[in-house]
Amino acid sequence: MARFTGPKGKIVRRFGMNIFGNAKLDNLLKKKAHGPGQHGQSRGRKKTSEYAIQLMEKQKVKLMYGVLEKQFRRYYKNASQAKGITGHNLMTMLEGRLDNTVYRLGFGNTRDFARQLCRHRHILVNDRIVDIPSFQCKPGDTISVKEKSRKIPGIHDSLKNTSDQHMVPWLELDKANLAGTFKDRPNRVDIPVEVNETLIVELYSK
Repeated sequence: MARFTGPKGKIVRRFGMNIFGNAKLDNLLKKKAHGPGQHGQSRGRKKTSEYAIQLMEKQKVKLMYGVLEKQFRRYYKNASQAKGITGHNLMTMLEGRLDNTVYRLGFGNTRDFARQLCRHRHILVNDRIVDIPSFQCKPGDTISVKEKSRKIPGIHDSLKNTSDQHMVPWLELDKANLAGTFKDRPNRVDIPVEVNETLIVELYSK
């Protein structure tokens, strides 16, 4: 699956938030809080259309979770057909991805690194290798690092910055065994992302 490989610094400056989770980008936002480009500081003065605002919110979510347009449309379709609020369903599905779960557990300090761990067959789900980043975790699933992969420095560096205080309520981490449990599907109120999914629903409803 292809993913965004462009200049992430420009992207986070455009959105005004670190959607990639890389600590270096936090420092960039502090130094350059305005948008990228020659006229970045004056862009906020221009009136933005409703469509542009909705489209930008969709782009933000796609880049945040590393999902391309075709796959994102599929997520939206499934979310709209499921019971409940479409926007909430969409965010729950994205959060339930294996790569995002690996990231939330702290095995990867960014979603990109977590996705790489999945693709390179370092991650187990219920003691079986799963190398599909988009795999949907289910309540009761155990996500762990493969025995032979437990010495990867990046995993331990990431876990050093992971504490119980920052753990999302639908996951339970066992640091000693490099494992975690997907306890339940997340509620939207518990998902710590600054996203207005209602704008995305409005965009696809046109």
